[in-house]
Amino acid sequence: MTPGTRQFPNAAASAGARIAPKASDLTLHQLRIFWAVAHSETLTKAAKQLGLAQASLSQQLGKLETNVGTLLFHRRSNEMELTEAGQFLLPKVEQLLRNLADVEDGLAQFSQGARLTLRIAGINSVLRVLMPEAVRLMLERYPGVDFDLQESAPAEIVDMLYSRRINLGLLATTSVAEASVDFIQISLADDPYVLAVPDTVRLDGVVDPERELPPEQFDILNRSVQFVFGTQHEQRVAEWYNAILPQHRVVAKCRSYETALNLVRSGAGVCLAPGLTTLQQSAKAGNLRLYHVDAPPRKIAALIPSQYRHAGPYRELLEILQDLASKHQIPHLLPTPPWLAQKGAV
Repeated sequence: MTPGTRQFPNAAASAGARIAPKASDLTLHQLRIFWAVAHSETLTKAAKQLGLAQASLSQQLGKLETNVGTLLFHRRSNEMELTEAGQFLLPKVEQLLRNLADVEDGLAQFSQGARLTLRIAGINSVLRVLMPEAVRLMLERYPGVDFDLQESAPAEIVDMLYSRRINLGLLATTSVAEASVDFIQISLADDPYVLAVPDTVRLDGVVDPERELPPEQFDILNRSVQFVFGTQHEQRVAEWYNAILPQHRVVAKCRSYETALNLVRSGAGVCLAPGLTTLQQSAKAGNLRLYHVDAPPRKIAALIPSQYRHAGPYRELLEILQDLASKHQIPHLLPTPPWLAQKGAV
C-alpha cells in the first residue's frame, strides 16, 4: 500500500455502507433543483418554476441522490415527500442559496459601471398604480439602477422570495398564510374596499333595495362577480355577499380584478373590490359607480429579506412607495348606502 493512502474493505464487507460525497460532486444546479422540488407540491410544478423539462429535473435530482449516497425524497406518483436525509439537507441548502444571493447582490453594488437590478414581484394593482411613479423617482436618485418587475399571485411572490429570485414582494397580507412568511413586513397602505356597480344602478340613500330599486336594478344588484384567490380571503368575501345580498347568485368568477370590473361595467353584475384595483380603470371610471364599504381594508405590504431592509436603494424605494400610497385617493367614491352600513363586514 502506498504511504499516505487508505485501504478500504472489500465490497462484501462494506455492503450497505455510504460513501461520503466529494464537494466537487455536488453542483449548485442540483441543489437549486432539490430546493424547488422540496417546496413544490409536484415535480411538474417544480419543473415549471425552474423552466426545465420534467425529465431533465428528474435526472439531475437522481444524480444528486447518487452523489450524496441516499434518497432525499419518497416518491409517490407525482408527489415528493422529503426523507429524513432530505429534511436534514433542506435548511443547509436554503442557507447556502441565501448566502450566495447575498454575495451576488453585495458585489453588484460595488461593481464599477455595473447596473444594480432591483428584482421585484407584486400583485397587479400595486405594480400598475404605484410602481410607475416609484420607478421614475428612483431613476432620478439612482441613475445606475434598473428594474426587473414581475406581476404574480401572492403565493408565487412568497415562493420567489424564498428561492431568492426576487428581493422585494408587494402584496396583500390577507392573501398569504402568516406562518409562511419569514421576511420583514413593511406596511405600505390600507386599501379600502368598494362596491362597484354599473352606472345605471343608483344606491344613494337606499335603505331597502328590494322595495326602493326598480326591478331591473335590483336584479343586477343580486348578480355578483367574484374574484377567485384560492385562499381564506375568498371565503370571507363569499360570506360578505351572503350577508349583504342573501338573494344573490354568482354569475362569474374571475382571476383578475380588471376582468371583474369590466364585467360590472358591462352591466353583468356587481363586484366587491379593493380601491387600488379601481384606479387602474380610471380612463373608464365614468361607467362605474363606486360605493365605500364599511369593512376592514386590504393591507398592502412589502415583504423583504432582512439584509435588504436598510440597503440604500431598497430603503429609499420603500419610503417612496409608502409616500405614494398615502397620497392615492379613489376618485368619485360615494358614501356607504344606508342598507350597506347596517350590514356586516368582510
